Amino acid sequence: MSVVVGVGVIIVNEKGEVLLGKRCGTHAPYWSIFGGHVDDGETFEQCAIREIKEEIGIAITSPKVIGISNNLETYQLEGKHTVSICMIAQYQGDEPKLMEPDKCSEIRWCSPNDLPEPHFEASRNSIALWKNKQFYQS
Repeated sequence: MSVVVGVGVIIVNEKGEVLLGKRCGTHAPYWSIFGGHVDDGETFEQCAIREIKEEIGIAITSPKVIGISNNLETYQLEGKHTVSICMIAQYQGDEPKLMEPDKCSEIRWCSPNDLPEPHFEASRNSIALWKNKQFYQS
């Protein structure tokens, strides 16, 4: 088994709220920031821009790496080890919409201090790093 690298993008609106989606399906049916796995030869920024466009139809520019999350709780529970590159992007005003309703059933702006549950470990870790101005927490 190998470790999978993904990006998670915290999209923030003018009120300081973060954009979350409610995932569907048997793997990780949780609330989460948007993102996905890094493709071969792709930069983290390219992955973030591609995934956000694919998932919610909005264009982000200049996503920035703000932290790294080693998601060991998910590995212990599911046997799937992911490392998440935590990124942030400002909301540009396009209206987000569900582009993959088979993967995500709902979109919601939420206070980073009051996250809906159940919440995906990688997303919770990313938001905590951002709120606490930390790059990594073991």
